[in-house]
Amino acid sequence: MDAKHQSRSVLMLPWLGHGHISPFLELAKKLAQRNFYIYLCSTPINLKPLRDNLCHRGSTISSIQLIDIHLPSSSELPSHYHTTKDLPPHLMSTLKAAFDAARPAFCDILKTIKPSLVIYDYLQPWASMAAREENIHAIVFLTPGAATCSFYCHGSLDNPGEKYPFPALCFPEIERRKITQFLHYTANGLTNMERFQGSMARSSNIVLTKTSKEIEAKYIDYLSVLVGKTIIPVGPLVQDAANRDDDTVIMDWLSKKNPFSVVFVSFGTEYFLSVDEIEEIAHGLELSTVGFIWVVRFHGGYEKTIHEVLPEGFLQRIGERGMVVEGWAPQAKILCHSSIGGFVSHCGWSSTLEAIMFGVPIIATPMHLDQPLNAKLVVDIGVGMEVKRVNERLDRKEVARVIKKAVVEEEGKELRRKAKELAERLRDKEEEEMDMVVEELVRLVRESELVAQ
Repeated sequence: MDAKHQSRSVLMLPWLGHGHISPFLELAKKLAQRNFYIYLCSTPINLKPLRDNLCHRGSTISSIQLIDIHLPSSSELPSHYHTTKDLPPHLMSTLKAAFDAARPAFCDILKTIKPSLVIYDYLQPWASMAAREENIHAIVFLTPGAATCSFYCHGSLDNPGEKYPFPALCFPEIERRKITQFLHYTANGLTNMERFQGSMARSSNIVLTKTSKEIEAKYIDYLSVLVGKTIIPVGPLVQDAANRDDDTVIMDWLSKKNPFSVVFVSFGTEYFLSVDEIEEIAHGLELSTVGFIWVVRFHGGYEKTIHEVLPEGFLQRIGERGMVVEGWAPQAKILCHSSIGGFVSHCGWSSTLEAIMFGVPIIATPMHLDQPLNAKLVVDIGVGMEVKRVNERLDRKEVARVIKKAVVEEEGKELRRKAKELAERLRDKEEEEMDMVVEELVRLVRESELVAQ
């Protein structure tokens, strides 16, 4: 590695989920375009698809190096489960504990590479502690939105009577407890909230977050007040719609559909619909009479086939109006297609930002974690509608009603108009926001250099 790279090198350590690794990779690409040399560190199972992807890219990618970190292996957690993808839910705390146990391996990587900076995820506060031992600045990068992070931070304050200051994101007490329940999940003796607080406290003066002031300005400001640090938005970091040979059937099918006539249905890489939820979604799509592409996923070890879980006769009744895809579909490429008129989404933050960046209205169907917050946010900013639960369950008639409203009826046109306008504003701000990120990172690098002299 040459002197220029040594003076501006960044070691990145995301959490082991796709919704975390993907934003880190997109940030790596942006920084590589601005003369940073990036080391992106994760498990071999997570890095394999990234290696396949990067080898087809241009010269910028030569400034990104993928570094394997090996977790302790066990019969309970073999190496193909060193990722959240297809991970059986009961093994999540085991995976977190295994990642914590990889701290010595990360320390060895730090000592070998000697980066200028470390950018780490909020679930592993030990990364910043390891960096500090080597006198290296470490910055936390929040992959959820600022609204979510400020909501969680507010809830952790010692003032239970004080309401969250933004009514659009307020919930009844029972619902609020469900949303924040994940913060109390414990792995290796630490709750998720303790991990978050530790990571924020140890971040070097600034905090990076995957959002834009065009979407979350007031939430960014409030989060800054809560944590006492400058919050720097890095922009939406939406990946390019890559060309792949295995998506021609889907794209050919879409090309035969009218503009804005199809909904894309996907619930992300880490939520697996129950049989009841699959049934309600299927009947809802059927009742809506709208065209659709629906991606259905099962966790590793699930034994039933897609034909066994769909309602009897569903595929025959739908015919050419819909397409059901098992496992994977090119989400970004689908969302930017002219035939897409809506996105039935779980409202994971990356998926939410993708839809917004492509000007696609969101039919919000949140499931857990930060998703109910993101759903309320997209409704509040006018780019989505939420599918309401009936007795806390998905309801086929409600699914159909909201799909028709968002795609077929007049309200859908207004959603599309607002979504397109917001997408344009986000694109206009992208370079400016990334310039601010670079300015702050360069300042920290120079600060380290002065201390070392």
